[in-house]
Amino acid sequence: MSIKVAVLKEVGAGEKRVALTPDAAKKLLELGAEVSLVPTSGNQALFFDSDYLAVGAKVDDNYSDADVVIKVLPLSVEEVASIKPGAVTICTGQPAGFVDAIAELAKKGCSVFAMDLLPRISRAQSMDSLSSQASAAGYKAVLLAATRLSKFFPMLMTAAGTIPPAKVLVMGAGVAGLQAIATAKRLGAQVSAYDVRLAVKEEVQSLGAKFVELPLEAVEGQGGYAGDQSAEFQAKQQSLIADTVKVSDVVITTAAIPGRKAPILITKAMVEAMKPGSIVVDLAASTGGNCEITQDGEEVLLGGVTVIGASELPSMISTHASQLYAKNVVNFLTPMIKDGKLEMDLDDEVVSATCVVANGEVRHQPTRELLGL
Repeated sequence: MSIKVAVLKEVGAGEKRVALTPDAAKKLLELGAEVSLVPTSGNQALFFDSDYLAVGAKVDDNYSDADVVIKVLPLSVEEVASIKPGAVTICTGQPAGFVDAIAELAKKGCSVFAMDLLPRISRAQSMDSLSSQASAAGYKAVLLAATRLSKFFPMLMTAAGTIPPAKVLVMGAGVAGLQAIATAKRLGAQVSAYDVRLAVKEEVQSLGAKFVELPLEAVEGQGGYAGDQSAEFQAKQQSLIADTVKVSDVVITTAAIPGRKAPILITKAMVEAMKPGSIVVDLAASTGGNCEITQDGEEVLLGGVTVIGASELPSMISTHASQLYAKNVVNFLTPMIKDGKLEMDLDDEVVSATCVVANGEVRHQPTRELLGL
């Protein structure tokens, strides 16, 4: 029998993405899998039930017999109740964010794969949903700031005088940060960027931005990420970057440490020192925020400065964000599907790294600790 792959509808507030697009579903069908999705799952990403039916997928709100269940956001405990024992689940998110659901899945002998845990190796690049969604977020962050700023982004030379370009500071030059830099430059802004990792200096400069270099020695993390810096380092960093923040019209923060609270880059005092009308877009809002006053999913106004807690920006580009995520998932699943059946090779580096639970056994050490195992 062929494996049955089910796509669940995203029910998170404001979430418009879908885990599998019709094109991606077609590829799984060609591998011998059966594919179904809960009705209207793709509507908000502009993929309709008729599109899935046209490629041979099914539309069915009963996923209790599915061998593989795919979502964008983590499964809820309520959704887990309808999943059959031994099923495989795939979603995004750090395991600590849905540990209760993981515990229930383990009890049912299920396997859990978290796309956020993919190793940073060449072979896994096409599966890297963190990068694909971060790129969407970085792009949308700049557009959001541009629509909210009461100034032009580019320099304008008019008969009425010259308008100087907006000053944009991007903090964190990972995938989201680099996309934000590129987008802000395309809109004509004067762009600066800061990152604790000096290794990204050339990438920043290649995009036409100025790299803000501070006299600090940062701790290097794993997988290309910055490490967890000391409180003393963070205090000095805040002091040194304060003047650059103060003169910026827009600040976009993207700094994150996997599995940890986001580092505070901008204090309340720094926000108060910014010009009225300035905008801060905080992409790390879901893990505490890079700005001290950030509220996830909300806007905070302080002294005329707007701080936007923007953790769901990929959903605002739901069509393309869904296409990218769906390709990530298909590229992840394809090596495991052989003759229409799923074979998990836990000796494979990619499979092992992303596997939180294997057939009921919790393998991910931080999750084991959270569960008291």
